[in-house]
Amino acid sequence: MLVLSVFMCSLPAYAGSHHDGDDDVRYPATGETAAGPKAVNLGTAGDFVILTKTGITTTGTTAIVGSIGVSPIVATAMTGFGLIADSTNTFSTSSLVTGKIFAADYAPPTPAKMTTAISDMETAFTDAAGRTSPNFTELGGGDISGKTLLPGLYKWGTGVLITNAGIALAGGPNDVWIFQIAGDLIVNNGAIFTLIGGAQAKNIFWQVSGKATLGTTANVKGIILSQTLISMNTGAKLSGRALAQTAVTLIANTITAP
Repeated sequence: MLVLSVFMCSLPAYAGSHHDGDDDVRYPATGETAAGPKAVNLGTAGDFVILTKTGITTTGTTAIVGSIGVSPIVATAMTGFGLIADSTNTFSTSSLVTGKIFAADYAPPTPAKMTTAISDMETAFTDAAGRTSPNFTELGGGDISGKTLLPGLYKWGTGVLITNAGIALAGGPNDVWIFQIAGDLIVNNGAIFTLIGGAQAKNIFWQVSGKATLGTTANVKGIILSQTLISMNTGAKLSGRALAQTAVTLIANTITAP
């Protein structure tokens, strides 16, 4: 209890700070125990950089590094990719995707693989949404623009806005951030997420009960677990995963697995 109290008392000095400079940033010492909550287990959903239940659409020159998939919707719900079926018909490829593309109507064992991945995605969302004892509640009234955020569990009963001031996430390579958002996540045009001190995109989880909108040329880091739509506007970049319980829409975007 004493350790927890010290940890929680030390966080506010940093979580609400602006990141114009690094003077206030705490860098974990070598060998320090990882800070923040336990990471969300993605299961086999973690095999995908984009995973949805109702479709993936793209226009323009999109570049995706990692596998993508849909289920229970079929392959025709993935538009703009120019899908090329493999000879086994268990997956397809695209000039826009460095990885494999899967759908529920491909040959076995793909249907079972996709059913499991979707179930794991839903379980991960429920896990992230169900975490208790947040370190921060309603930080910034939902507007966290320009803030430097330390590892921890953050909770809002509303949506979250990040303007073109962006945010910074400061922590070590094993530290974890979970953001519980009851409404929408809106990332404005040109917003940049900056990782400081070795923080890694794979340890940042955005649990969004509404939809997630990434503005034009925004540069976002983390795993987005959305209960509805993930919409990426022209030129937006994501280092992470887009895991949506409805659809993902893309316009000339760059998405890379963390």
